[in-house]
Amino acid sequence: MSKSITFTIDGVEVTAQAGQTILQAADAAGVYIPRLCAKTDLSPFGACRVCTVLADGRPQAACTQPVSEGMVVESEIPKVQQIRRDIIEMLFVEGNHYCMFCEKSGNCELQALAYRFGIVAPKYPYLFPQRELDASHPDIFIDRNRCILCGRCVRASKELDGKNVFQFVGRGPNKKVAVNAEAGLSDTDVAVIDEAIDACPVGAIIKKRTGYRVPIGQRKYDSKPIGSDIETK
Repeated sequence: MSKSITFTIDGVEVTAQAGQTILQAADAAGVYIPRLCAKTDLSPFGACRVCTVLADGRPQAACTQPVSEGMVVESEIPKVQQIRRDIIEMLFVEGNHYCMFCEKSGNCELQALAYRFGIVAPKYPYLFPQRELDASHPDIFIDRNRCILCGRCVRASKELDGKNVFQFVGRGPNKKVAVNAEAGLSDTDVAVIDEAIDACPVGAIIKKRTGYRVPIGQRKYDSKPIGSDIETK
């Protein structure tokens, strides 16, 4: 059996198993730590940093940092909450997110986090980048205006679908998710049932002919805040 480890999150003692990350241990204990790039069944990536905590006084990504005996984790303190708020606001201004017109509204994790943090409008100036859409596939389209570079589609395609359809190209402000076909998504072997399609936390990868099938008001985060499923464990 795995060795048990005891540590604290915001002063509450938590028991974890050796090899677990802070995020995994917190989830098991019913403590919600915000995240965007992390997803169950996908390898830890540490891209978005929304899950930042202080571990023994140092900022760490909870999704990649393993727990250790006696570790002191601070998650809900004002300093950490401000870091998360700033990251969420930067994700909004670095893309083109028009929530009221987006089919993912109500199911979007970025939008849901903004609601949870009480963000009405970002304090940073909008960059309004010009980004590509790819609607060449008969069942799926990509709107890179909403992509937050979380890498979920990249990891899900490789780790769950065994296809490697999506991958990052470019660097800095030119970094984007590309597909493994020069002509576009239609020339890949991606399928609408692939795990990579449902892995996207925002409205960057959308299934065609499903728009507003679930009405606004009946969507995942319309009545309950993001993280409430973990907090009720």
